[in-house]
Amino acid sequence: MGSYRTVRKAVLRRAIHVFRRLPPKLRRPIVRLGTPNYTVGSVVLLRDHDGRLLLLHQPPQPGWSLPGGLLDKREHPRDGAARELREETGVDLPSEELQPIVPNAHVNPWVQEVDMVFTATVDALTTTIRADGVEIREAEWYSLDALPPLTGPTFRLLGRAGLVSGEGTPERPNYAVTEPEESL
Repeated sequence: MGSYRTVRKAVLRRAIHVFRRLPPKLRRPIVRLGTPNYTVGSVVLLRDHDGRLLLLHQPPQPGWSLPGGLLDKREHPRDGAARELREETGVDLPSEELQPIVPNAHVNPWVQEVDMVFTATVDALTTTIRADGVEIREAEWYSLDALPPLTGPTFRLLGRAGLVSGEGTPERPNYAVTEPEESL
């Protein structure tokens, strides 16, 4: 019998040969079993003209978070962001008004999640915020230099977006001294 590598190579060759002979309807599920699956969601950084950020308190989480959630099957991330913003806060913005931040995708490989992040600016005086009362207990505008305790994922996302300093913690976020990128 040959070396381990030779045997392994022969087995792999045979497996590929068998795989290619399978009907396409069987190949796709086999490929999906062997590849990592990621959950994809959309998040909105909704700001007012004073630079304040809209944050949500969602029980039973102890901290505040951003509007957002999971995408529906075959839903465009921008449309999902607009839908989640509308469902959670009552703010009905056309999806075209949501601009992607750079970088747009925030990947967490440890929990296999991808968040597509969008931003928009509204007039807080004319925009009515209605917490849905089911998922969301409260919705409030916060200045970046006076943020409440945040959830861990929200703290990390705001850090990657350049809005909070890495020197803080989710319980005591520090405002980032440097100005965020223009796309925010």
